[in-house]
Amino acid sequence: MHDRRRPPPESPATRVRNAIIHFANVDAIHELPRVERTVRDYVTHDDAAARVAAVADALDVALTEQPFKIPCYAALLRRLHDIAALHDDLWKRFHAHLDQQRWRHTRLHVHLYAHQARAGLVVPDDLADLLKSFSAVLDEVGVTHSRAKRAALCAVEGALIAGKVLPSDVPEQIMASVEAYVETTASAQWFVRPTALLHADERTPVEDADELLASALAALRAAHAANFSSDAWPAPYDEEPSLSDTFVPRPLPAVLVPPEAISLDDPQADLAPLNAGASDDWPEYYLRLFADEVTPSPKTPVGHAIRSWILDTIDIFEVNRKEAARALLELPKWCPPNTFGEGAWSLESTIMETILARLLTLPACPHPVVYYGALITEICKLTPSKGGPAVGRSIRRLYAWIGDGLDPALAVRFAGMFSLHMSNFGFAWVWKEWIPDLDFARTHPKQVFMRRAVELEIRLSYLERIAKTLPEPIARAVLPPDTPGPNWAWEDPSHPHHDAAQGILNLLRGRAKAEDVIAHLETVKGTLEGGDVSDAEGTVRDMATQALLNVGSRSFSHLLNAIERYLPLLRTLAGQAGGNAHTDILASAASFWASSPQLITIVFDKLMQYQIVDPKDVVAWVFARSKQPRQDGMVIAKVEGGVKTEDGDAPDAGAPGMTITEWDVLRAAVDKANGRVIIARRKLAALRREDDERHARAVAGMEVDGDGEKEVKEQSEENPAVQTALKAFESLTAEQKGALSRTLEGFVDLLIGAESPVGPAARAIISEKSWHNRANWSEAEWAAWATWGWYKAFAREYAVYLRPYSTALSTVAFSSLHDDTDPASTLVMKIFNVAVGAE
Repeated sequence: MHDRRRPPPESPATRVRNAIIHFANVDAIHELPRVERTVRDYVTHDDAAARVAAVADALDVALTEQPFKIPCYAALLRRLHDIAALHDDLWKRFHAHLDQQRWRHTRLHVHLYAHQARAGLVVPDDLADLLKSFSAVLDEVGVTHSRAKRAALCAVEGALIAGKVLPSDVPEQIMASVEAYVETTASAQWFVRPTALLHADERTPVEDADELLASALAALRAAHAANFSSDAWPAPYDEEPSLSDTFVPRPLPAVLVPPEAISLDDPQADLAPLNAGASDDWPEYYLRLFADEVTPSPKTPVGHAIRSWILDTIDIFEVNRKEAARALLELPKWCPPNTFGEGAWSLESTIMETILARLLTLPACPHPVVYYGALITEICKLTPSKGGPAVGRSIRRLYAWIGDGLDPALAVRFAGMFSLHMSNFGFAWVWKEWIPDLDFARTHPKQVFMRRAVELEIRLSYLERIAKTLPEPIARAVLPPDTPGPNWAWEDPSHPHHDAAQGILNLLRGRAKAEDVIAHLETVKGTLEGGDVSDAEGTVRDMATQALLNVGSRSFSHLLNAIERYLPLLRTLAGQAGGNAHTDILASAASFWASSPQLITIVFDKLMQYQIVDPKDVVAWVFARSKQPRQDGMVIAKVEGGVKTEDGDAPDAGAPGMTITEWDVLRAAVDKANGRVIIARRKLAALRREDDERHARAVAGMEVDGDGEKEVKEQSEENPAVQTALKAFESLTAEQKGALSRTLEGFVDLLIGAESPVGPAARAIISEKSWHNRANWSEAEWAAWATWGWYKAFAREYAVYLRPYSTALSTVAFSSLHDDTDPASTLVMKIFNVAVGAE
C-alpha cells in the first residue's frame, strides 16, 4: 500500500533557507524579486534578530558551498541593502571564518565583498584596505607558504573582481607584494615541479605547467593592463535599477589577518599527521594538457576565474561526486556568454584538464585518487559523447608526457586513475597505440607505466579478463609471468625438504599450540643440521614463516587470524640471530608473495603492526633489494637449502634500482614509524591535560601554601600513566628518527655510494646533454632516473618529519660527501636542503 500521509509542511525557516540555497538555479534575474520578497516576509516579525541571523546563516552556507552563485547573491544583497542587521551578521560570519583560518570560506566572502563594491554597496576604499591586509601577510617574517598562498589568493581574486572600482594604486601594490613573495619561492618551486629533469635549476622554465601564484599574478597583470575592461566574473547586479540618491555605501571595519595559531596539544604543532598539509606547504603546479584555443589559460582573468570555480567545486563536493559532476557541467550558466561551446573553449576538456591537474599536484593531491577517478566517470556518464573523447585526449597527452620526464610519483598516480577509469568502462582502451613503445628499455617510464596500470587492473578484476583486453605484444611484455598468488617454495614433493616443510604446515593448519610448533621446529632444525644444509636455522625460519603465510593466504582475515594466533611463534623466529632474523622473515614473505606485490606491502605492514619487525628493518630490506639485479621486474635470487638469498645474479639480469613496489613498501615503513609517534603524542597530550585538570581541582579544593601546591604538582608529574606514555613517546620518536635516518642514508648510498651498482648510471644521467640523449638510454640509466625520482619523492612527502632532525640526519648521511664539484653529490644535498628549508 502507498503511504497516503502528506509530508509535514515546510517551516518558515526551512522555506527561506531553501529559497536562498536554490536561488538562481534557473534564472537569477527572474527569481530575484521572489526571493527578495520571501526574505523580507520572513524577517518582518517580532523576533527579527533571530530571523535575520537565520537568513545570514543560509547565505553563508550558500555562498561558501556554491561559489559560482556569489554574483547572484551580491545582487540579492543589493536589493536587501536596507536590512542593516543582515549585512552586519554576514560580516560577523566572515570574521569568524578568518579568525578560525577557514581560508576557502574567507576567500569566498572576499569575493562577495568585491562584488558588493562593484555593485555600489560597500565603500571601495574599505575593500582596498581589506585586500591590502591580506597582501601584508606576504611580508610577515617566516610566513609559511600555505598561509601566504591563501592570503595572496584572497587579495588577487578580490582585485580581479573589483578592479574597476578600486583606487588605481591598490592592484599595483598587490601585484608588487605577490611578485616579491613569488621570487622568494624559486627553490620551493623547483622542488615540486611536475617534471623530473635532473639537470634543471630554478631558472629553467617549466613547459606546459603553471604555478598557482605565478599564474594568478599574471592574470591580475593582464586585467590591470586592460583597465579591468573584461568581466571574467558575471555581474547580474549591473542589470538592476540604480540605488536611490540617498543611499550611502556601507563601510567595512578594519581587519587584521590573525597570526597562524597552533595548539600545543595539536600534533601538527611539531610534526604534522600523515600527508596533512603536504600539498599546501609548497607551491602548486598545474599541468596544461591542451592549447589555449581549447581550454582557457589560467594566466588570463577569465581562465583564472574558471579554474578557481572548478577547483572549489571539486573540493566542496568531495562528499558527493554526482553533484560535483552535475555542478561542473553547469559551469557555462555562471560564465560570461559564449565562454564555452561551438567556436569557443571546450567545456569537457577544461574540466578534465583541471581535474587531472589537481590530481597531479606535488607533493600530494588533496583528495584520494579514487575520488578524481569516480568524478571523471560521473562526468562521462552524464555527457558520454563529449566527456569520453575529452578523457581519451587527456590520457594520451599525459602518456606522451611520461616519456618527457613526468615525475615518477605523478606517473604512478596517473596509473591509478587510468586503471580505475578503465575498470568503470569494461577495461576498453586502444592499447595498440602503445605497441611501438615496447622497443624502449624495460625500465623506460612508459613501459613501467603500462606494467603498473595492468597490475592495478588485475587487482580490480582478474588476470584472465585483463589478458583478453590486451594486444598480444603488449600482453607478452606487461603481464606478470605468473598468476598472482602464493609461492610455496616446498610445494614440489621432489624437493629434498618437502616433508619437513609439509609437517610444519600441517601443524599450523591443525591449529596446534604455538609452543608445540616451536618444539617441532627445534626437531626439524636438528634433523637438517645432520644433513647437507649449511644454514639449518635460516631454513627452518623460512619454512615456518612461509607455512604461516600459506595458512593465511586464503583471505585477509585468514592472514590476520594466523598472525594473531601464532604471535609467540613469530616472536620466537624474530628473536633469533638478532637483526638477521628480521631480514630473513621479510625475505621469506617477499618470496612467498613474489607474484603479488600488493600482498608484500600488506604482509610487511602487518609484521610491523604486531612489532615482529621494525620499520628500519623494512627500510634496510628495501635498499638491499634495490641493489639487486632483476629480470622481468623481479629480484633474481639463488635458492640454497630452500632459502632465497638476495645476492643472486644472472647474465641477462635487468638493472638494479628502486621500483614502484619497493617505493610502496618504503612508504609503508616510514608511515608506520611516523604514525606511531603521532598516536603516542596525542595520548601523552591527553594524559597531561587530564593531569593538569586534576591538579587544578586539587589546588582549588584545598587551601595550600606554596610548598603544598608544589607537592601536588610533583605528585602530578609522577603520575605513572604519564611517565609510561612519555617513555613510549621517547622510544617511538627514536624509532622514527632511526627509520628516517636509515632511509636517507640508503638513498645516498644507492645513488652515489662508491660500491652501489646504481651509482655509475645515476651520475651519468644528470647532465643536460645526457637527458637530450635519453632515446639511447639503457635499462640501467632509466632505473637510475627513477631512483632519483623516488629520492625526491621521499624528501617531498616527508619534509615535515625531516625538518626537526635535519641537522643530525644530514651530518650522518652526508658525512662522506666532501667533493663540492661532484654534480651528483651536490644534487643529493640540494634536494634534502630544499626539503628541510635550508636552501
